[in-house]
Amino acid sequence: MKALEFSLPDQNGTIRSLADYKGQWLVLYFYPKDNTPGCTKEACNFRDARDQIASLGNSVVVGVSKDTPSSHLKFIEKHNLNFTLLSDESGDMITAYKSWGQKKFMGKTYQGILRNTFIISPAGEIVREYLGVNPVTHAAQIITDLQELQKA
Repeated sequence: MKALEFSLPDQNGTIRSLADYKGQWLVLYFYPKDNTPGCTKEACNFRDARDQIASLGNSVVVGVSKDTPSSHLKFIEKHNLNFTLLSDESGDMITAYKSWGQKKFMGKTYQGILRNTFIISPAGEIVREYLGVNPVTHAAQIITDLQELQKA
């Protein structure tokens, strides 16, 4: 399936689009909110795995949430993150990637960002989809799958 186009500001306010990642493997992950426990764990795991991910066929990690670019910049600085975060304040991209939906927390049901990830091939095709990921183990799973995809 063809990856959906996007055009969003990163943590520095620079507009990024899908075309910027053409020719690279793109690990596109959606997360609920900067500086929350699960999102921090997931981001730090991607940070720690980034060099290994990058060594796998020129692969890059990009995170997306509804937080502002300035919130993303503070999150990056606080946790020494080494990858791009995109700001989708409107939620249009999050919705287009089916990463907005019903969630439960402490018995309460609400609408929010679902913790989903997509691996997009250098040709712009979604080749793996992960729904409701575990923020602690997810980066290791991505490394394993990128290795497998590049053998194919």
